[in-house]
Amino acid sequence: MKTLLLELFTWWNGQTMGTRFFTWRKGEFVGEDELGNKYYKERAGKKRWVIYKNLAEASTIPPGWHGWMHHRVDTPPVDETYHAKHWQKPHEPNYTGTPQAYRPHGSILTPEKRPEVSGDYEAWTPGN
Repeated sequence: MKTLLLELFTWWNGQTMGTRFFTWRKGEFVGEDELGNKYYKERAGKKRWVIYKNLAEASTIPPGWHGWMHHRVDTPPVDETYHAKHWQKPHEPNYTGTPQAYRPHGSILTPEKRPEVSGDYEAWTPGN
């Protein structure tokens, strides 16, 4: 019952009822990544989509699947022996809006004070 309510009233938890119906009617399962996301393509067309295992977060799509989703490659990673290049970083989630988000020195969200620089800005004061 909980899953049905989530599908009816939220779009960020896995899939909606519309996505479930479209997948059932026109979708063809292509594969699953190491995070549990499931990838589909339209039987008679070019549409490709993902049903996320948990929250709908685009940054959880690994590089190989990302290329397939955006039509940069025609072959999905499950049909070939895809290996990440040595220069590719492992996946990291998008931390924006969380306590783990990147905050540079001097940001109003960090306790450090911005370092002084030469020729730093001085605010105008009336009467000077």
